[in-house]
Amino acid sequence: MDGNGRWAKGKGWARLQGHEAGVEAVRDVTTAAASWGIEHLTLYAFSVENWQRPKREIVGLMRFLKRFLRTELETLLENGIRLKGLGDLQALPADVLKVLHETEAATVHGDQMTLRLALSYGGRQEITHAAKELARQVAQGSKKLEEVTVESLTASLYDADMPDVDLVIRTAGELRLSNFLLWQASYAEFSFTPVLWPDFRRGDLWKALEDFDHRIRKFGLVLEADSAAEKSI
Repeated sequence: MDGNGRWAKGKGWARLQGHEAGVEAVRDVTTAAASWGIEHLTLYAFSVENWQRPKREIVGLMRFLKRFLRTELETLLENGIRLKGLGDLQALPADVLKVLHETEAATVHGDQMTLRLALSYGGRQEITHAAKELARQVAQGSKKLEEVTVESLTASLYDADMPDVDLVIRTAGELRLSNFLLWQASYAEFSFTPVLWPDFRRGDLWKALEDFDHRIRKFGLVLEADSAAEKSI
């Protein structure tokens, strides 16, 4: 969700005001996705690299996160949205982690969509976490080396129930993956938009989905139409 700081700077405001404005985009996009039948939505809210930002901004972001979890609970419940944290959650301040767990528990029965907030998250760190878990199991003898597979590593990630990503949307004109869901997004499609996150709304999401709907996803395979065309040459 890029562009909060630039959005605020463009208005002569403090960066934190941009983050606060981004909450409206989160609400609009999340409720729209749930109503359209999207089963899983992951928002990159705070990366492991973000811990290196100025202390004042980090404190402000944690305050906004805590407030968001409390004020948006009713919206999550009304729309049947289950919320889950994704990342090295123990790195979060204790008071924030407490509210996160409370919100997860309160929304556990949401059956319309699962909303994951990537918090203190890093793709490399997640894969390292899974590799360490598998190495521990092999060392203890509970798993054989030949049982270390793509499937077993997937099951050892932060959230074993998270499916592979279909579409990654990058706002604010950024054209990189930035350590986001490196394992899950191995065959994802990408959508890039210059829209800054505080201005991003369901109409922008719909455009990305329409474009995605016209993509041909081969997953490394040869489609029948391609094979038939080759035979005719």
